[in-house]
Amino acid sequence: MDSTTNEAMEAGVAEKQDDSDSFIKVKSKKSRKRKLEQSDMDTGGPVASKRPQFPPISVDKLRGADQMRKVSVPAHRYTPLKENWLKIYTPIVENLQLQIRFNLKTRNVEIKTCKETQDIASLTKAADFVKAFILGFQVEDALALVRLDELFLESFDITDVKQLKGDHLSRAIGRIAGKGGKTKFTIENVTKTRIVLAETKVHILGSFQNIRMARTAICNLILGSPPSKVYGNIRVVASRAAERF
Repeated sequence: MDSTTNEAMEAGVAEKQDDSDSFIKVKSKKSRKRKLEQSDMDTGGPVASKRPQFPPISVDKLRGADQMRKVSVPAHRYTPLKENWLKIYTPIVENLQLQIRFNLKTRNVEIKTCKETQDIASLTKAADFVKAFILGFQVEDALALVRLDELFLESFDITDVKQLKGDHLSRAIGRIAGKGGKTKFTIENVTKTRIVLAETKVHILGSFQNIRMARTAICNLILGSPPSKVYGNIRVVASRAAERF
């Protein structure tokens, strides 16, 4: 009996060993990820690579082809343009190194870059300068667009603020201008801007913050606020802005 039990036990142990040999251990995902990360870190060393070398670009190729801007001139601005042409021509040609001409067929002022042009942004300055004069600003005021970078030009219609017709529209324009232009001059002096009233159009020249103050005052006048109240609001806002700076 003892011999038979011993043989059975040995047979069972042998079967267990065979079963253990037949099973394959499965590696955990964490160990796989760690090995992949280690391999990536090993291969992430400095790799010898040649940097592309390009020849330097000439100034002519960098500037590109000559660019042109056109500003249309309405009929009622032909005479002022002719009288002030020398004042407009001199800063654009001598200071900005651009070419300018008035095309009689298309009735446009054409501004073009040339070889002497150093800054491409001067084309935009010249176009804004001419556009400001065409809208009705004085040459001296419009010239500030060429000299200073933080000046802008904004235009809007009175009917965009409130739909007015007939006498109501005329009274709104009169409230903005004031008696002898007093209201308009007061808004200009307090907000340090320049304002042009052309029929139902309002054009404002100045810095961003000053344009916002002037536009708010004009909109309040259009909506019916009395000028005295508008003056007080402008002075309060202007004094706050002066304290900030």
